[in-house]
Amino acid sequence: MKLEERIENIEKRNERVEEDKAWETSFTRRVCIAILTYFVVVLYSFSISKIDNIFLSSLVPVFGFTLSTLSLDGIRKIWKNKRN
Repeated sequence: MKLEERIENIEKRNERVEEDKAWETSFTRRVCIAILTYFVVVLYSFSISKIDNIFLSSLVPVFGFTLSTLSLDGIRKIWKNKRN
């Protein structure tokens, strides 16, 4: 393989990696995960018991998960700085 082809392949791979990283940290991804988590918890709550306000109580795990994803960025930065 020629050097030019190798460089082009590396650049394409880098674009894919950057796009994947952007998706992993995107607000859209977090909102989608929160919404899906909410619906799963609502369905689960309906199936296991008769909770008075299922829709409100189902928000608790969603907020917990969302907060954990937000705080992981900070923890990751600390980890990265200590690692280097």
